[in-house]
Amino acid sequence: MSATIPALSPHALPDALPALPRSRGYWSGATRRFARDPVALGAALVIVLLLALALFGPWIAPADPYAASMLQRLKPIGTEGLPLGSDELGRDMLSRLIVGARLSLFIGITPVLCAFVIGAAIGILAGYAGGLVNTVIMRSIDVFYAFPSVLLAIALSGVLGAGVVNSLISLSIVFVPQIARVAESVSTQVRARDYVEAARASGAGAFTIVRVHVLGNVLGPIFVYASSLIAVSMILASGLSFLGLGVKPPEPEWGLMLNTLRTAIYVQPWVAALPGAMIFVTSIAFNLLSDGLRSALDNRE
Repeated sequence: MSATIPALSPHALPDALPALPRSRGYWSGATRRFARDPVALGAALVIVLLLALALFGPWIAPADPYAASMLQRLKPIGTEGLPLGSDELGRDMLSRLIVGARLSLFIGITPVLCAFVIGAAIGILAGYAGGLVNTVIMRSIDVFYAFPSVLLAIALSGVLGAGVVNSLISLSIVFVPQIARVAESVSTQVRARDYVEAARASGAGAFTIVRVHVLGNVLGPIFVYASSLIAVSMILASGLSFLGLGVKPPEPEWGLMLNTLRTAIYVQPWVAALPGAMIFVTSIAFNLLSDGLRSALDNRE
């Protein structure tokens, strides 16, 4: 006698099936990995504070950063009314460091953003097109590698002249070849993937393939590499200002402040070292943040 199998009603069917765990998305997993990295979170907090100084510096500065007083020149740290001392013209160092964050971060971040857009476009084009197009573009890019970054930035700034705009142009030109090379390398790898070949076989156009299948897989590594260049950009921008090829006096910019305070290094060494300390802390924070992003975007777990 055969056993009778009870029939399941359509309403009871979903309850009979086991619940499947929801898979985490790529960016959700990356955010979770980044949140578990205390060093990267600390670096991100420092950068947020620096950006807050850059945005609200003119309103939170305790004194006028341009007001000079020869009676107050080169005061040490801890002087009443001058918590971080004063510079060679008697200007409040704390106010100049706070207000100088805006110009220093602007000159350090903007060239990397411009180079990211231009270099990524050039590298993706060369990597996806391949063949003669890749050869022409990348051999042209290789010309810039004949010169060290510092020397190239100084040469371009010397030709264009001193000023904020010319510094931005010079640094952007320096970073475009570096980002383009990374973008070309990643795009060449993605171009050979099976899903790209399947999309090409299905009749999708080159623009559609790049927009749908390539960009989402190459922008992450390119962005991580570009974020590591911000520290280099900060140092190069400060170096240009130190050499008189960047920001012009009396603007408060950390590299320019180092230049004007270099003669006071034997009189007030701690005061003279403050702009360099700000450049150092900012560069280290961006480097640590870049390392944290690289680890978070690595989805091998």
